[in-house]
Amino acid sequence: MRFLLALFALFLISSCKSPEARYPVSQNSGSYINESIELNKEMIAQEEDYIKQVMGENPDTEYLNSENGFWYYYNNKSTDSLNTETPEFGDVVVFDYSISTIEGEPIYAEGERPTREYAIDKEKLFTGLRQGLKLMKEGETVTFLFPSHKAFGYYGDQNKIGRNAPISAKVTLHEIKEEPNNEINNQE
Repeated sequence: MRFLLALFALFLISSCKSPEARYPVSQNSGSYINESIELNKEMIAQEEDYIKQVMGENPDTEYLNSENGFWYYYNNKSTDSLNTETPEFGDVVVFDYSISTIEGEPIYAEGERPTREYAIDKEKLFTGLRQGLKLMKEGETVTFLFPSHKAFGYYGDQNKIGRNAPISAKVTLHEIKEEPNNEINNQE
């Protein structure tokens, strides 16, 4: 009997070791993320090269380069020296816009989309248009050339605009309504 108790005690002592960590079968080094970053950089460079090629085919048009990563030109620029206001955070703008391919084929024709009111940086709007509206003055019409990451990106608009599609947007800014807090600050 002692032998069995000793054997049982030995068994209990040997089975009470601390658990060992289990390591994953495969390890991810982050190379997928790095590859994705490189692919996106290449795609953006290709889109920008293509947009520059299209701009080169229109030498009579004066294209401006935005610091936000897109290009634009004025269809109708305000020459009124009193009209210097551009929209700021919270201002409500009233505008119309149409969207076409970079080559000029209509996607959403003029008048197909309703006139829109938008509170600057307080509502949802695709990145490029949100940034482009801040460059405009009342009464101006501007055509913007957006690479896909400034437009509808990877998902498109899930209707007529496909994924990773650079676009052109022709925008007319009708009115800027200052946010009530901005009007008070301007009067002081």
